[in-house]
Order: sequence, then C-alpha cells, then structure tokens
Amino acid sequence: MACLSVTDSLQHRGAGYADAVNACDTFPGPVVAVVGGGQLARMMAPAAGELGVRLRALVEAPDSSTAQVVVDSHQGIASDEAAIRSLISTDAAVLTFEHEHVPNALLQDLIDHGTPVRPGPDALVFAQDKIAMRTRLTELGIPCPRWAALPTEPQAARAAIAEFLAASPSGRQAVLKTSRGGYDGKGVRIISSPDDAADWIDAAADGAPPLLVEEKVPFSRELAALVARRASGEVRAWPVVESVQRGGVCSEVIAPAPGLSSNTERAIEQLAMTIATELDVTGVLAVEMFEVAGESGVPQVLVNELAMRPHNSGHWTIDGAVTSQFEQHLRAVLDWPLGATDARATWTVMANVLGSSLECLTDALPRLMAQYPEAKVNLYGKGIRVGRKLAHVNVSGDDLDQVRERALAAAALLRGDVAPEEVNR
Repeated sequence: MACLSVTDSLQHRGAGYADAVNACDTFPGPVVAVVGGGQLARMMAPAAGELGVRLRALVEAPDSSTAQVVVDSHQGIASDEAAIRSLISTDAAVLTFEHEHVPNALLQDLIDHGTPVRPGPDALVFAQDKIAMRTRLTELGIPCPRWAALPTEPQAARAAIAEFLAASPSGRQAVLKTSRGGYDGKGVRIISSPDDAADWIDAAADGAPPLLVEEKVPFSRELAALVARRASGEVRAWPVVESVQRGGVCSEVIAPAPGLSSNTERAIEQLAMTIATELDVTGVLAVEMFEVAGESGVPQVLVNELAMRPHNSGHWTIDGAVTSQFEQHLRAVLDWPLGATDARATWTVMANVLGSSLECLTDALPRLMAQYPEAKVNLYGKGIRVGRKLAHVNVSGDDLDQVRERALAAAALLRGDVAPEEVNR
C-alpha cells in the first residue's frame, strides 16, 4: 500500500484548516511557542493537548513532522528574525526550542522586551558551542575527557594536535570536533595525525567554527542522565539510562541502565542536576556520558555532550515513566510544578528506526501489532531516507532480555527487515 504524501494531505485541509487556525485565537490555555518542526516538537503536541496548552510551532516546511499534527504551525527557519517575532506574537507565554540552532542575539532582545525564553541564551550557548561547554564544565570541576581548543592559524593548530597526541596515553588517536553545528555523529572525526585534520583546519582558518580536540576515551558504555528544571529552580531527574550508538546515532536506550549501583546512580543524577542549576537551564537537559573504569575498578563517568531540550535518550519516558520528558519540558518552561519521574516498569527499552526499505512504515503495523501487542510505536511522519530517524518503539516489562529482544524485533519490522510479502500477514 502506498502512503498518501504529506503534501497532498495538507492540500486537503483547505478552508477547514484555516478556520481551525483562526479558532485557536480563542483557545483558553497558555501559548507555548516552539522553534523547530522535527519529531521533538511533534511529540510535545499530545502532552500540550492533555495539559490544555496551545502549542505554536515554527516549522521549516509545510509537510514537516510537526506541521502534520500542530494546527498552529508557522513556516520559517530558526535564523529568520521576522518569523520568530511573528511566532511569539503578543500572546506567547514562553518561547522554547526543539533544537539549539537559534540566534542568541535575537533571543536576548526578546527577553529584554518581555518574552520569556527558556532555556535562555546564556544557558543555551553551552549546548551550541562545545568549547564554551567544555570551558564552563571544567571550571565547575565536572569530569570531562581531556581536551584542548585549537588555534585558528593552521600551523599552530597542527602543532597543537601533534602535542595533544603526544601527551595521550596511547599517543595514537584523538577525537576532533567542530565547536558548533555537529550532531548525530556529524562534526566528529577520529584522527591519528595533524594530516587527518587538514581540511577542517583550513576551513576553520577561513571562518568555519573553531575546532577542539579531545581524548579518545576507552569507555565501557555510554550513559545518559535526563533532568528537568523549572524557571523557579525545582529540579527532577529520571533514572539514568544506557544508550547504544551505531554510526554515531542513538540506536537503543535501556532504562534504567543495567548494573548501576544505587550510589553511582544517585551520584550521576546529582551531577546532572548540578549542571542544570549551575548553567541556569530551564526545561529538559540531557547529559550524555562515558562510563570508564576508575581506580579500584569503581566505574566513573566523563561528560561528553549536553542537550537543552527533549532528547532521544528520553523517548522511553513517554511510555515508561510517570511523567514524559515532553510533558515535563512544558511544565518546566511554564514554571509549573514538575511531575514525578519514577519508572512505571522494571525495564523499558526504546529502539530507534533508522531508515527503512518499506515504502510506508504503516505497512508493517498490522504484523507488528499482532506479533508484539505490548509494543508502543511512535511514527514521526518523515520521508524515508537511509539512516534517518523515522520512528521509535518502546517495550516495557520485567525481563530485560525479553524486553530488549522484542523492542529490537518490532523496530526491525518497521525497517522492513522481513520479506515484503510477510509484512501484512
């Protein structure tokens, strides 16, 4: 069965769609304006509806993931000052984001003229700029991989890389990163010599974002701590999770992280809450970490990345926690009391669907629903492309091996990893 294109379906909205948008003017709840039209803003919509919040989104295209489900969607890009000012209009209670690629000077001007922006630009810069983030976390004594910012002058940058590699325990490899714009494995390169970085060094000298080099950490696994902080200071943390990356992209999340002692989990949660407080984050904060072997065999963590918005590592909370990250983010930016973050099941596993061979993901749903009735599927309404985040599946239960196996198998059906003639059996 072929999918009706999103563009075609939007054309059928017609006058009724316009009437619905106009009817929003009488919506009684607060307006939360969100910049971004991807799946994160899309997943805020159910929580907003349940709370009586009117979600208004700035979307990049009329057929974007968010535009399909948020009636009050405005087309524009995050760097378009006029579009953002129109988005907040005169009635937005707060402006928030589903990604960090926003102009901070504009955000500060909005704050100066009375619009709450959460998280604010002074916090957001630490998710936008890896050099700023590493500098601030180091000042706070937060454990991070060994790192150094590179000069922009090419010869000096090459010398700094050579010096960094020589001081590495193995002396062989390091991680080169662009300070801005990288995500999902983009803007990251493993290097063994300055020659491996030549093109990026030249680009930085020509005005591209500055570079930093970091230790290639011999980690045992990756963990993520998700917390939320409201404007008046209340902070809550969800259980720490283990994330599994494939090709630099999150493939699955296990909640809670297996094998963590209660003391270690509390220490990691406190670390994330300290970061949220010290950086004055409002909303959801994801702290991605490496777990490494410490002295006497006691595991330790090193902070890798920060995200100040709902995050892939928190999708499990939609079905596996008392309060989802999307509801919590809305509560936090509106400065409403935060919800409980307890897990609702012994284990929840989230499996991402990264690309598919199917023409339409819904073709796989009948078989998936029959074979895995406990699986909770969330489709993002995106066009299929190799490696693209198209959907995720959550499965909860008491047996981790079984939960994980069934979540991964359900996601495999959505990727088309079965014979096409079997999908609709």
